[in-house]
Amino acid sequence: MILVGLVSCVPSKKMIYLQGADELAENPQTIAQNYELKIVPDDQLLITVSSKDGELLELFANSETLGSSGSSSIQEAIGLRVDKQGQIDVPILGKMQAAGLTRGELADNIKARLIADQYLKDPVVTVQLKAFKVSIMGEVNSPGVQTISGDRVTILEALSMAGDLTPSGKRDNVLVIREDGDQRVSYVVDLTSSEKVLTSPCYYLKQNDVIYVQPNKSIGVKGSATMSFISASSSILSVIASVLSIVSMIIVLKDK
Repeated sequence: MILVGLVSCVPSKKMIYLQGADELAENPQTIAQNYELKIVPDDQLLITVSSKDGELLELFANSETLGSSGSSSIQEAIGLRVDKQGQIDVPILGKMQAAGLTRGELADNIKARLIADQYLKDPVVTVQLKAFKVSIMGEVNSPGVQTISGDRVTILEALSMAGDLTPSGKRDNVLVIREDGDQRVSYVVDLTSSEKVLTSPCYYLKQNDVIYVQPNKSIGVKGSATMSFISASSSILSVIASVLSIVSMIIVLKDK
């Protein structure tokens, strides 16, 4: 029991999230407006064009989702896919660059094309990202792929969706792997420090981010040789303790 206690003991300071966040009450932090996602290849986009121009409704209905096939359920399932070159095939307008733009920038470009090509005089264009996913692995209570609606989610929200870290999760060394253009980069996030979390480039997650929570070294990994040895030793010590207790009781009874 002592052996297990020594091995599994973790300082409480390493278990507390966002240490120093109480100072934000007196020193508010300006929120960096860098969480708006850039469109990337393989994104599914729901693009809606609306217009009051009744004469041109044969090309665009009052409210039409481009890339749909009719029913609202199918519209939600399809949308327009961004190809590997970062382009989308917009009905009537043809190929348009989408990757590297925000939703608002793409909407402005489509609107400008519709007006310039004299398809619509007063188009209203909205672009929605049809959800994106992040993968959460390691020492969390519910590992797996999380589908995010909208385009703003923080690493704290994603970990909450995964049921938070287990007691054996290493809170000061959470790894985030991200695809950035044609490169793959990694970041380390210290959840115990409010300053490091809130200023991290990974505070706002992006499409296809992978979060990996490492196990704490003092606890070990399930199935590891160390844990197997500790488990076996604990069982043996428990049996020995029980036998000694019974023997001691017998001796005491005999003396009486």
